[in-house]
Amino acid sequence: MLRRHAISDEHWERIKDFLPGKKGDPGVTAADNRLFVDPILWIAKTVLPGDLPERFGEWNSVWRRFDRWARKGSGSGFFASCRTPTWNG
Repeated sequence: MLRRHAISDEHWERIKDFLPGKKGDPGVTAADNRLFVDPILWIAKTVLPGDLPERFGEWNSVWRRFDRWARKGSGSGFFASCRTPTWNG
């Protein structure tokens, strides 16, 4: 059973290749991008970045990473893959 606002395996498979930080990408290789996506979904759905559950880590760290990622344009494929009629989060 998925936790509230957690990404399903099906949706993860659809977006994982659009995320920066994979082996072979310039810069730092992310330990687990999926751990970053769940808090981003929480913030997008609740619009409450300061009320992020502890299991997601420090809200400001999540926000800074997301902001860097968005400024680079790294999220365009991610966001496009989320805009489908079947996306229920």
